[in-house]
Amino acid sequence: MINFRSTSRRGRVLAALTAAVALGSLAACGGGGGAAPAPPENVIAEGKAPDYYPAEYSQIIEGSKAEGGQLTIYSNTDQENWAPIFRDFQKKYPWVTNIAANNLDSDEVFQRVLSEQATGSSPADILVSNAAQAWAEYAEDPSRLATYSSPELAKLPDTATLMPNVYAMSMDPLTIAYNTALVPEAPTGLASLAKLVEQDPAKFQNKITTRDINGAFGFTVSQAFTQARPDSWANLEKLLPLARPETSSGTQTEKILAGEYLAGFFISAAPAYPVVDDSSGLFQVTFLDDGTVVLPRGIGIAPQAPHANTAKLFTDFVLSSEGQRAVAEGGLTAYRDDVQAAPGLHTYQEVVDKVGEQNVIPVKYELVPDAQVQEFTQRWDGLLGTKPAAG
Repeated sequence: MINFRSTSRRGRVLAALTAAVALGSLAACGGGGGAAPAPPENVIAEGKAPDYYPAEYSQIIEGSKAEGGQLTIYSNTDQENWAPIFRDFQKKYPWVTNIAANNLDSDEVFQRVLSEQATGSSPADILVSNAAQAWAEYAEDPSRLATYSSPELAKLPDTATLMPNVYAMSMDPLTIAYNTALVPEAPTGLASLAKLVEQDPAKFQNKITTRDINGAFGFTVSQAFTQARPDSWANLEKLLPLARPETSSGTQTEKILAGEYLAGFFISAAPAYPVVDDSSGLFQVTFLDDGTVVLPRGIGIAPQAPHANTAKLFTDFVLSSEGQRAVAEGGLTAYRDDVQAAPGLHTYQEVVDKVGEQNVIPVKYELVPDAQVQEFTQRWDGLLGTKPAAG
């Protein structure tokens, strides 16, 4: 059994499509796009670790069998992204019958586990989040993570290790997302979007969304972009006065699909890809040709994980070739060289091929000093036409 503690995004996408129909957006779209083609089957070696794992790994497998088939994950990852990963993990280790996956806000992953740890215990086995600043703050105390070196690391690039005991489950690009019925000229980057807005600012007033930078996720991706592209502030000065901040990529994609927003920038591809697939061409995303931020999704094991062996199996699985293939199928972005892009599968190389390595902006899991956070936040929020909600 898989227990997803979240509302189905697919259901919300259908509701947004219904709203779009009511607005007449689909008629304006001119059709396009059917269901996404199914990816090829992921072949799983059941109950068997890769040959290059150490012999003593069998102790972890046997230890997992004694843990009651349970695994609890605290994450900010959607159920559509998790579904193929859990499916294939349970094929490989069929005694893991109950995976409970909380779907929390980026910062809430760490707030909840810290609160629970303060009371003496937490049910969390694994933490997964792409909020780099929140990860860096959380992991300042090394005791907050279990020490574990995956046997997969020898097969992965150095960038797979984000921090001690924190590994990259995926490397997800940030996109521009737009409603194709309302923005018929596809933007290709931030400068391109700013040019469209400049041509008709009234059309875009309060119709652009970006992520609230007062949360760890929004701050991380927006600050990384401006650090790498300091001249981008000229375009942000045109966009932010017309923009409205949101605290969730899911909310952003649904509102773009429904026509409440025309477009949004720095939208995570992970929740956006399934919407593209389900929208019949109404919702589209593009990588930014003037700088695509790539944000690793960190995974680490809780220090007192109730199912520690199963947590190790899961961590190793998502870093393995089999697991990265499932990661790609779920709409996250695989980064292993032995996982190839295909219909329904997304890879880091796909981003590089589209915008060029020189236009990929990787996010490092490093703590940004408070003074720098304050300076950036004041400048960004000072430009916004609609201010983020207090608190």
